[in-house]
Amino acid sequence: MNKTTFEQLAREILPGLYRLAVSILRSPVDSEDAVMHALENAWAARDRIRSGSEKSYIAKIVINECRNIQRMRQRMCPTEEIAEGAFTPENGDLKRAIDVLDSSLRIPFLLKYMEGYSEKEVANTLGITVANVKSRLLRARRKLRKELTEEDELE
Repeated sequence: MNKTTFEQLAREILPGLYRLAVSILRSPVDSEDAVMHALENAWAARDRIRSGSEKSYIAKIVINECRNIQRMRQRMCPTEEIAEGAFTPENGDLKRAIDVLDSSLRIPFLLKYMEGYSEKEVANTLGITVANVKSRLLRARRKLRKELTEEDELE
């Protein structure tokens, strides 16, 4: 992949990568770091990336960078930051319901429904099977439906 092609791809997917990182880290600054490190790593590995899987490959690097940052946070004092500019659906109840999902369900859900990844791309990104992606998406939808239904009943 040449420099121009890489730059074009990076510009195209940058907002989605940032939203993915913010959904994991909940910190704009850490998310920017994760995305920039991921793009640097992807550039260094550009010759090893299979054609057609660039988007999922870079998203996988972002997820790994986020995990690295989370591990560093655990060694430091933990803080709970709510990210400005994070994924904010119009429905605040939906955002809260997504936020409480376990990361094993939240990340595939966000990749599929918020970032438009195919199930195969989600599977490649997370290193799991397509069947596992479908299962996690189903569980995420069920939990969201249950959570949102309970909130409606409380009102």
